[in-house]
Amino acid sequence: MTVKISLSTLSDAAATAAIPAYDRAALSAGILHFGVGNFHRAHQAVYLDDLFNEGFDHDWAIVGAGVLPSDQAMRKKLQAQDFLTTVVEQDNNRTAARVTGPMVDILPVGDQAAIIAALTDPKIRIVSMTITEGGYFIDANGDFNPAHPAIRADAENPAAPKTVFGLIIAGLKARREKGIAPFTVMSCDNIPGNGHVTENTVCGLAKLSDPDFAAWIHDNVAFPNSMVDRITPATGAREIDFLRNTFEIEDGWPVFCEEFKQWVMEDHFPAGRPALEKVGVQFVEDVAPYELMKIRILNGGHAAIAYPAALLDIHFVHEAMEHPLIRAFLEKLEKEEIIPIVPPVPDTSLEAYYDLIERRFLNPKIGDTIPRLAQDGSNRQPKFILPSTADRLQRGEDIVGLSLVSALWCRYFAGTSDSGRTIVFNDASAEKLQAAALAAKTDPMAFLAFDEIFGAVSGSQHFRDRFAHALQTLWSKGTAATLQLYLEGRLVG
Repeated sequence: MTVKISLSTLSDAAATAAIPAYDRAALSAGILHFGVGNFHRAHQAVYLDDLFNEGFDHDWAIVGAGVLPSDQAMRKKLQAQDFLTTVVEQDNNRTAARVTGPMVDILPVGDQAAIIAALTDPKIRIVSMTITEGGYFIDANGDFNPAHPAIRADAENPAAPKTVFGLIIAGLKARREKGIAPFTVMSCDNIPGNGHVTENTVCGLAKLSDPDFAAWIHDNVAFPNSMVDRITPATGAREIDFLRNTFEIEDGWPVFCEEFKQWVMEDHFPAGRPALEKVGVQFVEDVAPYELMKIRILNGGHAAIAYPAALLDIHFVHEAMEHPLIRAFLEKLEKEEIIPIVPPVPDTSLEAYYDLIERRFLNPKIGDTIPRLAQDGSNRQPKFILPSTADRLQRGEDIVGLSLVSALWCRYFAGTSDSGRTIVFNDASAEKLQAAALAAKTDPMAFLAFDEIFGAVSGSQHFRDRFAHALQTLWSKGTAATLQLYLEGRLVG
């Protein structure tokens, strides 16, 4: 009999899934988290679930919050099941389900007063976030963009903020007025120097309406950097049905993920933190080497395979990796152009790390999709691919493969695969990118005109030449033939 997940049915779910060993009623919230999506529930929430199961730190449960319509949909689904989540971990040779319970509430979306009140609660000592790479209001250089309409709106009306950062500022201000110590702000997004970026956005927004308070934030609030990693695809009918059919559990929004997970953080939490080192989190003095390794090799690898796979009508990531041209393309790109410019990481072999990444990408059970990897390229390319391009250009080294990645992205935005199938975009800048991609068929430079994406890279004549030749080859010969030319060392203009 299928078990509809809730606190009252946990004992029934234990027949097929691991369940919390702690009393959910005994938890109290210490973390407010913005962006309760799949990744958060597969990563931060799982680490806390592990910690609570060990009997530690039950005063660090999670209260969720959000500002987007999707956050409201998530709240409705999870509220109906007492904020429990079924997590299905899938390795190449193993599949297991667990029900996690570290989240005790999600605040109503749009209720700024309720969110600010929660942020003011002395029990909340960490405010964390997974709001995607595009949620930080930064430009191609990683700098805060004060001209963004949402930022301007919050700056003009700081008492009624609508962005995550405006709410954080309002919460900090309320705490200061009441003599409550500030919380730590912890980004869990894939952005280089995510703590620094978060601080720049919070302080930059505060400075627009209250420069003195912005200075107080800078002097008194901690923004630790972190590196997070776990491949977590989107949830759809396939996942919901698999959970029901395999584990006899009904969950309105389960999370499927790989077995592997990693979290590396700076230990900078003046208001305290849960003892996450007991469950595998690495606390280090400098996250940057780990972060750069992951962003350049893993996230850059995802960005590299997404567009040739889409152009060849491949839907799943593991199927892309089973395609000999795409797998060979990724390996050559990583080993010849990306890994050589990644700085050393303590006690880590970059070559072994790439081998692990390749194995993870090949995992057929995850069901990660090419459309997920291809989405939001206007925010991901400047963070995952173009920094490697810029570094190689600065060193005077060639960029044949990296230029091909940019050209593949442009070709993808022309809107049809090599077979003529229509491509459905998921990118806030899709309309203008498609117009530029179509124009680039005859004038490749039309696609490089987006300074907010390409930044200084587009000013390099070497990059422009390599990009133009790769794009023209994609149009004239197709994706497969272009990849073959690259592999043979013959993709040069």
